[in-house]
Amino acid sequence: MASSENSSSDDYLSTSQVNRKESEVEIEFSEDEESLIIRMYKLVGDRWSLIAGRIPGRNADQIKKYWISRRNSTSAFRK
Repeated sequence: MASSENSSSDDYLSTSQVNRKESEVEIEFSEDEESLIIRMYKLVGDRWSLIAGRIPGRNADQIKKYWISRRNSTSAFRK
């Protein structure tokens, strides 16, 4: 019985830790997906759900994170 009392929530990640780890994971995109995202962005702007609807298996949040990370990495080279 003492062993069950000793198990604590330290064995589990908090919600903020899980969210932080999920946001740190880089999502891989194929060249076709990248070119489609670029073309769609030029056409419809930042309507991420509309863009994601054209790419099977992707959601709006993944597309937005990709676009922001891409923009941040390319702007570093322009300075």
